Amino acid sequence: MLTRRLVAPLLMSIALPLSTFAMAQTAPPTPQDTPATTATAATPAPVEGSWRLVSYEVEVKEGGETFPPMGDQPTGYVMFSPEGRVWFVLTGEGREPGESAQEKARLLETVIAYTGRYRIEGDTWITAVDVAWNPAWVGTEQRRQFKLDGDRLQVLTPWRVMPNWADKGETRSIITFERARETR
Repeated sequence: MLTRRLVAPLLMSIALPLSTFAMAQTAPPTPQDTPATTATAATPAPVEGSWRLVSYEVEVKEGGETFPPMGDQPTGYVMFSPEGRVWFVLTGEGREPGESAQEKARLLETVIAYTGRYRIEGDTWITAVDVAWNPAWVGTEQRRQFKLDGDRLQVLTPWRVMPNWADKGETRSIITFERARETR
């Protein structure tokens, strides 16, 4: 009958050479073997963090004219979390609480707000919208080209005809943020 004192050394004498052989047969992982999520998780997106609105303009494709659709002093933020969620809110200048149903409804004309999972592809940020001020955006992907210049983030929407100023033809929004350096 074998005792524990005899079996343990016997098993170790078999297991150690087998594990050494197995390790020798396994090639070290190559970059192709490493999941992309591991590489990206270690590197934060260049836009990660909080950004305060500096300006919001609309550019008319034909002629290059620009105008501030929400006034000269709109307010807003965009925040990109390390977990891959973006929150975007922009409000027009001079908003005041509405009393009547009509006044409250008009407030929707001076707010843009949405959130969703985001990803970066080159110089484009794409949001899979799951909550929005405009229900038509829920379930869509919103694509925004961006340019980083130090602590400045400029965001460009695609050219499109907007219902608010359809008479101007194709337009795009140019939204500029600066990195928020707030402390508690």
